[in-house]
Amino acid sequence: MRILVISDSHRDIGAVEKAVLAQPEAKDIFFLGDLTADIENLKDTFPDRTIHAVCGNCDFFSDYPTCDIANIGGRKILYTHGHNLCVKYTTSILLDKAKEEGCDIALYGHTHISSILYEDGVYMVNPGSCAQARGGRNSYAVIDITPSGIMPIIVEL
Repeated sequence: MRILVISDSHRDIGAVEKAVLAQPEAKDIFFLGDLTADIENLKDTFPDRTIHAVCGNCDFFSDYPTCDIANIGGRKILYTHGHNLCVKYTTSILLDKAKEEGCDIALYGHTHISSILYEDGVYMVNPGSCAQARGGRNSYAVIDITPSGIMPIIVEL
């Protein structure tokens, strides 16, 4: 099973659509905020996909939560934008929250810098920004969840 992880599109709906079209086997899409309006457009365009979304620090008046948990392929996934967990400075708060919730994977954005870390049994994945990357190219993440393990990768747009 493959999931797609996108963050920080900041009104570049074309970048979001490009990532979704590049991963047709990913039936679950995680959008990690900034701007949730961008993901709303996908619900009509890709009705066969399940959208999991949280709001970010630029999502004023959003009805999405700032953090949520999903169960996909027998794995528990915490997903958040990360601004309220200080991810620009440390991933330790995110890790503690994921472990407290019994999660295998913690997804976060906000930094616009892609990253994959594995610590204390938790994969922490930041897909970077699909539209406004800092220090690199625009990107998203895909995570394959199989009976033999979890394989996250960063894909440049």
